[in-house]
Amino acid sequence: MKAVVLAAGEGTRLRPLTEDKPKGMVEVDGKPILTHCFEQMSALGADELVVVVGYMKEAIISHYGDEFAGMPITYTHQREQDGLAHALLTAEEHVDDDFMLILGDNIFDANLEDVVRRQREERADAAFLTEEVPWEEASRYGVCDTNDYGEITDVVEKPDDPPSNLVMTGFYTFTPAIFHACHLVQPSNRGEYELSEAIDLLIQSGRTIDAIRMDGWRVDVGYPKDRDRAERLLRGEESVDAGEGESGEATASSE
Repeated sequence: MKAVVLAAGEGTRLRPLTEDKPKGMVEVDGKPILTHCFEQMSALGADELVVVVGYMKEAIISHYGDEFAGMPITYTHQREQDGLAHALLTAEEHVDDDFMLILGDNIFDANLEDVVRRQREERADAAFLTEEVPWEEASRYGVCDTNDYGEITDVVEKPDDPPSNLVMTGFYTFTPAIFHACHLVQPSNRGEYELSEAIDLLIQSGRTIDAIRMDGWRVDVGYPKDRDRAERLLRGEESVDAGEGESGEATASSE
């Protein structure tokens, strides 16, 4: 199974850390965010990486070259920052089977393998790692609504009035059907081609998408404080209480 890594972001909110490098090359615990992503994709059995680059793409390409841990790397270029669906479409010609998708600014220590396992069981057309966040924070994310079987029935990007507090985390598995849906997406109010809109089109067409609840933690490295928090978690200097996930209240380790 191939893994697509979206790594075209500039990371303006991460400045000054991104003044001389793209977002994915910001170091967390001694290595770039992308290295953490690539290592996890390798552990999940990925046989090839398709990396979508954009801002300061040369820094990524020169650092990793054409392979990582035995996995060939193919680079695609998102010339304009026009949303995740737009970014994913740059990888279309390189993917012809089920694949993993990870946002290249997330650090995970969680049950990603459960998502891949569900996809390989061929019971669903897609599977997402999801987590529950405090209700007041749900409007910051792509929010999912599910039925009694754990299937996603609706996805709304950053809603003012969230239908639930279950959100997408940035790790997914798809069939190539997602590309057709991305082609149909129209620009959102933000002027971007949203992945959540493509997912909603899949649902409307009768596709089955399973929500896999996160067991562990993840940090979306959007601000310098997030980088610092991810480092503390990776080093065991901070812990996340069971069931609280990325947005849960962390506690300092006594070790």
